Amino acid sequence: MNPHRSHDRYHKGATRWVILVVAGLIALVMVAPFLLMLLNAFKSPGDYNQYGPLSWPKSLYLQGVATFWTRTDFGIKLWNSIWISGLVALFGTALSLLSAYAIGIGRVRGRVWLVGVFLLANMLPQEVLIYPLFTMAQRVGLSNSGWSIVIIFTVIQSAFGTYLLSSVLGTFPVALLEVARMDGASRWTILWRIVFPIVRPTCQVLMVFFFIWTWNEFFIPLVMLTSSAHQTVPIALAAMQGDRLLDVPTLNAGALVSLIPTMIFFLIFQRTLTRGIVVGAVK
Repeated sequence: MNPHRSHDRYHKGATRWVILVVAGLIALVMVAPFLLMLLNAFKSPGDYNQYGPLSWPKSLYLQGVATFWTRTDFGIKLWNSIWISGLVALFGTALSLLSAYAIGIGRVRGRVWLVGVFLLANMLPQEVLIYPLFTMAQRVGLSNSGWSIVIIFTVIQSAFGTYLLSSVLGTFPVALLEVARMDGASRWTILWRIVFPIVRPTCQVLMVFFFIWTWNEFFIPLVMLTSSAHQTVPIALAAMQGDRLLDVPTLNAGALVSLIPTMIFFLIFQRTLTRGIVVGAVK
């Protein structure tokens, strides 16, 4: 047996174990906050104050979930987050596809500059945008409406989607498009019959990202939605944090309840997300 080959095999095996241990430690660090939240979500305030956040609950305490649900009208805010995030995911993906089709396939003038503008738009902090957005929403009567959030985040999310899809469509085979034009296909036919089936996995990935990103948005909905009947889930969590009193178990219970819908959504579309990423990598 070759000693060098045996040494290389041992070295590769040791390297794999080191990588596995490091990956396990990173995963543990990432999961630790969720485990701590789960531990304190079913702990009574008395147990938390007496034994601390790392102690095991003395009994299963469900009142925190009920308190959070009733105190924040969580059912209304859950529905607001679902329909706002769903519409943003749908409209944002559609707008991204149309804009990227015009830039990547239509070959409009200044294509590179337009892509650069969309890239810069993703870097703008929301604090810079909030005043003009709030003023415009007031003038059109949408300052306290969920539709203002849908419109705002459709445009914001589509900036990233346009940048991504335009980069993909910029490398689209020109010969395929020329053959379609010679056969008499219109621009809409080329978009829906040729381009869209190819970029559909990428669009599905964008929809998943847009939904989750919009669900987690806090600052702009907090400023735009002043009425409790129109607010979203992150605002409901913030409402549980008082200036002088903080009910940590109830807050953890609310965070757990707020996390469940996004986890369900992610698990449902996990295969779509994985397939879209794999297809995009192969292409």
